[in-house]
This record gives sequence, C-alpha cells and structure tokens, in this order.
Amino acid sequence: MDLSRARSAAGDADGGSARPEATAPVVETLALEKIYRMGDVEVPALRGISLSIAAGEFLAVMGASGSGKSTFMNLIGCLDRPTRGSYLMAGRDVSRLSRDQLARVRGEQIGFVFQGFNLLARTTAVENVELPLLYQGVGSRERHRRAAEALERVGLGDRLEHTSAQLSGGQQQRVAIARALVNRPALLLADEPTGNLDSRTSIEVMSIFQELNEQGLTVLLVTHESDIAEHARRVVTFKDGVVLSDVPLGRRRLARDELQAAPEQTA
Repeated sequence: MDLSRARSAAGDADGGSARPEATAPVVETLALEKIYRMGDVEVPALRGISLSIAAGEFLAVMGASGSGKSTFMNLIGCLDRPTRGSYLMAGRDVSRLSRDQLARVRGEQIGFVFQGFNLLARTTAVENVELPLLYQGVGSRERHRRAAEALERVGLGDRLEHTSAQLSGGQQQRVAIARALVNRPALLLADEPTGNLDSRTSIEVMSIFQELNEQGLTVLLVTHESDIAEHARRVVTFKDGVVLSDVPLGRRRLARDELQAAPEQTA
C-alpha cells in the first residue's frame, strides 16, 4: 500500500478524519527503494527506507560510501524517482511526478547546498544568488532585492559585488547557501557542505545552518563526518541501503559556542 492510501485507510479507521495537510511532515517516505540496473544485474541502493521529517527539524544523514545516503538525498531533492515506495513532501506524493513537475517542486520548495559550491567564477555574489530567480522569470529589481536580502542573512551583505575569485572558500559556501535560500524553500538540503572547508570555517557554516533552523527552516544534511552531524537535532545512519539507527540528539553541539572557543583563522 502506498503512503497516500495508507493515510486514507487510517482516516477511515478514525471515522473519516484524515490528518490535514497543514500538519503533514515536510518529508515522509514509506518503504522507499531504489534499484540501479547495470546490464542484467540489479544493484539495490535503497532497501525500503521509511522516515518522517517534521517541519523545523534539523536531520543529519550519515553513512559510509555506498550506504545509500547520496541516493536518498537525490530522491528527497526530486533529482530522481524511486523504484518502489512512496515519498510525500508536505503531504503531496511527489514520487511519481513527471520530470517537469519534479523540476517545479525543486525550484519552488527545495534549496540545495553542495560540497563544491557550484558558483559561476566570473559572476558576482549577488548575480550568483539571483540565478534561481532568473530561471523563474522574476524581474530584475525583485531579483536583486531578494538576492541581497539572502546574502545579508548569511553575513555577506558587504560582498554583493565580489566575484567568486575574490571570495574565500567559506565565503563562497555562504554565497551558495544564500542562493539556496533565495526561493524561500520549505526544505534545505546540504550535501557534504563542509567537505572542502577547514575546521573553523566548517563550524561557521554549521552556525549558519543552526541559525536558519532556529528561524524555522527544515534542514537535511548529508555528511560522513560525525562531528558535523552532531550539530543536527537528530542523526540517521544508513548502512547497505537501510536505516541502521535513528537517534535524537538531546545535547547537540552548538556552533556559536565552538566559535567562541576556537582560534581565529582566515575564512
């Protein structure tokens, strides 16, 4: 039974009162599977993942290479579709949408932050942040206003006209975070966002994620670093395509406290 039918059955059992979509988790998966085919060989990457991520959560997904965490991120980010199972985003089943429909969901509801920054080298910070709005046809004045606002949120309000070559690695990742925020997404996906950064700059980036989460943004972080995962509120560990553990962190690491204790470095 897929997730939408399961909900309907639960609603009937309660006398016909299904849970309203306003209270639906931002992310909910049921028995999610992904199988890659290499010739005649089937390679299972996910083997029935059932997870729920409530609005305002900060979830870290950990696992070794080949554990399925990147495949999971691709499915949650609507970059791919599952082989079997269901994925609901804010109560809407997106697991069987067309390519165009998935692209619309990505553009309107999801922000992405990657390890490699993915910025245009000769383009200014504000122009990089404007790009998602340009693709959506937002006018130039509104694009600039919202991009400047997003850069201000990540502490780069004085770097609007700097190109990527004029920014440090930490500043480039802040630009990438601002670009992920400019569409005001319901979900922020961060894939190994500290992988190219030194220790202090990594903590600075985690401080931004924690601040955004405290403001109500739902954050899903994929990392192989346990010390980075400990900044989340909940840690899910994958192994061989299944959930090995799912643990809430009662005492998570607070980046702002770590920054006060850590020596200054060039970002």
